[in-house]
Amino acid sequence: MRVAIIGAYGQLGSDLVTVLQQAGGYHVFPLAHSQVDCAEEGSVRKALLEAQPDVVVNSAAFVRVDEAEDRPEEAFRTNALGALRVARVCAEMGAVCVYVSTDYVFSGEKNEPYTEADAPRPINVYGASKLAGEHLTQQSSLRCLIVRLASLFGRAGARGKGGNFVETILAQARSEKTLRVIDDVRMSPTYIFDAAQIIERLIGEKAMGVFHVANEGSCTWHEFARKILDLAAVDATPERISSKDFPAKARRPANSALASVKVMPALRPWQEGLKAYLEETGHIQR
Repeated sequence: MRVAIIGAYGQLGSDLVTVLQQAGGYHVFPLAHSQVDCAEEGSVRKALLEAQPDVVVNSAAFVRVDEAEDRPEEAFRTNALGALRVARVCAEMGAVCVYVSTDYVFSGEKNEPYTEADAPRPINVYGASKLAGEHLTQQSSLRCLIVRLASLFGRAGARGKGGNFVETILAQARSEKTLRVIDDVRMSPTYIFDAAQIIERLIGEKAMGVFHVANEGSCTWHEFARKILDLAAVDATPERISSKDFPAKARRPANSALASVKVMPALRPWQEGLKAYLEETGHIQR
């Protein structure tokens, strides 16, 4: 199976390339931003005609949530218009279009994790742009897979955000900086390598529709930080703060935890994924 990955050197794309190559049976075409501008149809068509893929994974995204509030045109250009361009070219070529979305399509008003059956209602520009990308992908391509991910951490880090939460917490704790972490926002910490393995499985199974892909369970950012420090044996105690004490331009959902009724078996608990990440990156010994 020939699989082209747009955004192949980003946080998810890099691990997905690795997982597909390790799985075998795939001819992988990694496409960097310098090779394809997903919002330019001519650029998309040129890159995909050269690859002639059976499946296209669109993991390119404008992910800077606060900046999106001031730069909505850029967020929608990549996350929505880009999704439209890629999906249309996929439809022309008969390729399956995989669009990578986010937990931020939800409002956060639900007290339990969101499943695929819950209606999205984003409360910030970033979430709105990603939901628009979902709709435009579905409208343009009958053969599409929408994968919603949440609170990612992995080896590549989030290039647009300058790292990941795990590394930030460890660096601050080891530099003896005061740790103040939000304790009233819940989410699903997700190890990117685990998510990439599920996406590979869905591609191999030729799955279609909307799927939530997140490690099992949920926690607050403060609980996540405490577990990071505990597993890494770092002697530091993060201070609990409210999201109201850490004002941001974009509103965040108070609960964006994801659960899936469609991914079976479920991903391992987030605590196990975190331990695997810390072992892989050398923060703790296997």
